[in-house]
Amino acid sequence: MQHGDSKITGGQRSANGKVALRVPKDVIKAKCAPYRRRGKPWHRSAMQNLDDYDIVKAYGAEYRGIVQYYLLANDVWHLNRLRCDAETSMLKTLAAKHQSTVTRMAARYRAKIETPHGLRKCFEARVERQGKRPLVARFGGIPLVRNKWAALADYQPRPVAYPRKELTVRLLRRRCEMCGDPAKVVVRQVRKLASLGNHRATHTATQPDWAALMLQKRRKTLVVCQPCHEVIHSGHPHANTA
Repeated sequence: MQHGDSKITGGQRSANGKVALRVPKDVIKAKCAPYRRRGKPWHRSAMQNLDDYDIVKAYGAEYRGIVQYYLLANDVWHLNRLRCDAETSMLKTLAAKHQSTVTRMAARYRAKIETPHGLRKCFEARVERQGKRPLVARFGGIPLVRNKWAALADYQPRPVAYPRKELTVRLLRRRCEMCGDPAKVVVRQVRKLASLGNHRATHTATQPDWAALMLQKRRKTLVVCQPCHEVIHSGHPHANTA
């Protein structure tokens, strides 16, 4: 129920005793919680293995579902706090995936779309398809303006399926990344790529084949078969590098 003695319309108090739909403050806090860590928006490490399109699509679907549910509320604009947290979390996730910055990710995916309330800024990721229209995933671009005729559809959200870690996928292939033979494999790992030399350097006589391959892949791990693993430890050059 609304209470406002200062709201005068036609010489009468027009707000007192009238019903208003509002977004509960505890709901906003609860919906922001998954995007926050240590008191500020944080990236989702579990989503770093997804494509950019899937990351933007997942964040956009979560945000769009909450906003559309509360479009009947008089103060739907309070969800701007949720938008800021979700947007920053999405950009930080993309930045962590590409080892970049939030500013660069924002500039890369920023776009404008036409809405009934004019142009609105949003973020979108595209997947070009030959002979077909591109797939477009968007986050934002929804005017936080009350819609008296909004229809509620209270669907149960489906969980996002996260793919396996990249190293797990490489191990499950059971194929040596040095010789290409299918076999029982093990993982060769170094502490950091900097110890192998410049990542732009090409193979030289002083640089082993396995080190050159790591630098080419920009990975601190290499999945190899047992014979190749023994060659790496022996220090002898490899005869057949895939």
